[in-house]
Amino acid sequence: MKSVREPRLETIAVDDLYPTQITVGMREVREKRRHWREAGHKAKFLGSHLIPVIHGPKDRCYVIDHHHLARALHDEGVRKIAVTVVAELGKLDRDAFWTFLDNRGWLHPYDERGRRRHYRDLPRRVSALIDDPYRSLAGELRRAGGFAKDTTPFSEFLWADFLRRRIKRSRVENNFTAALELALRLAKSEDADFLPGWCGPVPRD
Repeated sequence: MKSVREPRLETIAVDDLYPTQITVGMREVREKRRHWREAGHKAKFLGSHLIPVIHGPKDRCYVIDHHHLARALHDEGVRKIAVTVVAELGKLDRDAFWTFLDNRGWLHPYDERGRRRHYRDLPRRVSALIDDPYRSLAGELRRAGGFAKDTTPFSEFLWADFLRRRIKRSRVENNFTAALELALRLAKSEDADFLPGWCGPVPRD
C-alpha cells in the first residue's frame, strides 16, 4: 500500500464515487439534505465536509466514510464534491483490494437485513445505496444520548444490528418514536455493554 502522507485533495463527480457499504439510514440522509439547504455558503460547506476515499483499481475512488452526506448531496443535485485521498491502492488486483479494505475496517458489505453479502453486491453509485431503517434508528439513538460517538469503524451499524435483533421492523417503520424509546432502554441495559460507545446501565433506585 502506498500511504498518502500529506492530505491530497481532489474534486470528483458525485456519480463517480463508489460506495464501500450497501445501506444508509434514509432518515439521516434527509436530515443532511436539510442541513445542506440551510447552509449559507455552499462552497464553504463542501470545503469543510471532505469525503475520504481510497484510490483503487481502474482509477476508481471508493468512499470509506460519509456515505450519508454523499447520498444527500447527490439527491440535492450537487454534481461535484471535494474528496481527500486516504490511500493509493490502484496497483492491487480486485480480490486483493477488497480483502485489504475488509481487514482494515474500510468495508461494510451488509444488506438491509443485516446479512453479509459478496463484494460484488456493493452498489456502484451512491444513488443506489438502500435504506436500512435500523441504521436510522441507531443514528437517532446516539443523538438522543443512548450511546457515545466512537471511532470504531461502522460503530452505528453495530448498534443497528443490535437493535435489529430486538425491535420489530414494523415498529421502526410505523412508530419511530416508540421504537426510539425502546431503543433507549435497550441501550442502557447490560446486554449492550459490548458495543462501542456504551454508556452503562441506568442506576436503579
